[in-house]
Amino acid sequence: MPELEELYPAAILEHNKRPHNFHAMEAATCQADGYNPLCGDRLTLYLDIQGGVIRHASFRGSGCAISQASASMLTDVVQGKTAGEAENVCDSFDRLIDPQTDPGIDRAMPSELAAFASVGRFPARAACAGLAWRTLHLMLNPAEDGVAR
Repeated sequence: MPELEELYPAAILEHNKRPHNFHAMEAATCQADGYNPLCGDRLTLYLDIQGGVIRHASFRGSGCAISQASASMLTDVVQGKTAGEAENVCDSFDRLIDPQTDPGIDRAMPSELAAFASVGRFPARAACAGLAWRTLHLMLNPAEDGVAR
């Protein structure tokens, strides 16, 4: 069971059990849907961006513990960041969960996201963890067409 304990550390289990910012945001300035066909995870991500800064982030959706915890942590991490800063965290998170890369020490990576460091060893779970982040990336880069997958 050590592999399961690595895949589901306490922070992931806690965010899944009690997700932060889990609500539809009526005053959102933008929103986007994401879908992970491998696991069936679905979410809608909401942002309130004022003066170039993400003032509030929230999400609604359903899925596995990893996708829900990842979305919950994302909403905590991006609040107060500019779009560029949030995009840097997206890039760092992608490297963290990519089995082909060694994330090393990344100053753009908030420490609470380290709970996902072992996810890259489980490619199907990496898709779950990355769903909210890919959705955010598409929101911040509207010229890229498509649904986050």
